[in-house]
Amino acid sequence: MTSFAIVGHTARTDGAFSLNDLPSTGGRMDVLCRCVNASLFLSHTLRRNVDCSLVLLGPPVPQKTVKFSGTSVRSLNPDERSPAALIKKALAIPCGSEFRESSAGVMVRKGGLERLLQEHRFGVLDEQGTDIRKCDWLPDAFLLSDHQNFTETEVALVAGCPKYGPAVLHADHTITVLHNELDRRAGGWE
Repeated sequence: MTSFAIVGHTARTDGAFSLNDLPSTGGRMDVLCRCVNASLFLSHTLRRNVDCSLVLLGPPVPQKTVKFSGTSVRSLNPDERSPAALIKKALAIPCGSEFRESSAGVMVRKGGLERLLQEHRFGVLDEQGTDIRKCDWLPDAFLLSDHQNFTETEVALVAGCPKYGPAVLHADHTITVLHNELDRRAGGWE
């Protein structure tokens, strides 16, 4: 199982955003939706061995995490509105400290990055990191940021995590490149 976690620094935590204006009303929810799609979609099917967690840090309530599970997600289409609608639905239900399913394969809970770091040993995708093509081993969980850099607090939280790079890419493009590398290694491609 491969896990991705994306920190959404301005992403709304209450679902009060328009599906017609995800960048503005959603706090760049469009970036996170593209990351969900890059994490889970292949051509004509889904990657069933992938989870994608979105750490929402925007207003108005304390941080929440929305998780998409490739093993059980349904009603997900490869456009930005589809994951956004599922996120909106997840944020509409009351949640506590444990994941609560809002629809098939989509869960929400209170808490954010600090909690995720207790549950997974993440590799951080960062332009200062080691070129992934030169690494003998890669972890099964990867952390990246949205359109903003990690904050000083987040940098301190991930200080002990291995860092992989080397280029600055859009978050969703980074996931695609990483999937390509993981697929090459799994398939023995040259």
